[in-house]
Amino acid sequence: MDRDYADFSNQIKKQTGIDLSLYKEAQMKRRLTALREKKGFQSFIEMYEEMHKNKGLLEEFLDRMTINVSEFYRNPSRWEVLEKELLPGLLKDRDSLKVWSAACSTGEEPYTLAMILRKIVQLKDFTILATDLDEIALKRAKLGSYLERSLKEVPSEMKAKYFEKQGLGFKVDDVLKENITFEKQNMLADPFGANFDLIVCRNVMIYFTEEAKALLYQKFSDALRPGGILFVGSTEQIFNPKQYGLESVATFFYVKK
Repeated sequence: MDRDYADFSNQIKKQTGIDLSLYKEAQMKRRLTALREKKGFQSFIEMYEEMHKNKGLLEEFLDRMTINVSEFYRNPSRWEVLEKELLPGLLKDRDSLKVWSAACSTGEEPYTLAMILRKIVQLKDFTILATDLDEIALKRAKLGSYLERSLKEVPSEMKAKYFEKQGLGFKVDDVLKENITFEKQNMLADPFGANFDLIVCRNVMIYFTEEAKALLYQKFSDALRPGGILFVGSTEQIFNPKQYGLESVATFFYVKK
């Protein structure tokens, strides 16, 4: 790590609690170099000094480092496995579910969960905690407005029931927001809740170092109740789940033993 970027990383950690050393350096540095050059700064430290004074630039930095690429029902076959094969088992001996959508980005994932759970959980008795590091993404999630391309995998009956055409895009029905709480969270630094029935964390672990991944998998396992399920992304298979007290139950799904 060059000195300029190392000094920048140290200052960012002091100011925000975000530890850039836990992210894959080549990917992160390339992304932040593009932002630095776009803004006309000669060094990362020069950019940091402006970020310290300029909240807008700090928010743009957070937006750039988190890369918010999401859509509803991403990899639909996996959501079908969750709905048809795994949720019935989770509900077998309980009437409610406690769910966490970690690194929820702009909200497509927790809203997908809400649509699925409303189909099968009696009396809509479930809670979804939706967290992300990026405050701009969370504001967009709470607003619930999306371009049509984000809805390409939404089943037609769900689209008709829960989305209203609005200008160039669609707005989610406020009923989906009733069971969701959006909160800011730094997964690598902040404590996790406990006794979750289901944790969904997809397409974010690829940005972390192996050490950071191991830390997070253990924290996720600790946050699940026995029998609870962790759902990860399509490029994020856990190759040694037993060391975290987990066991594979379907592709990209792990149960806490």
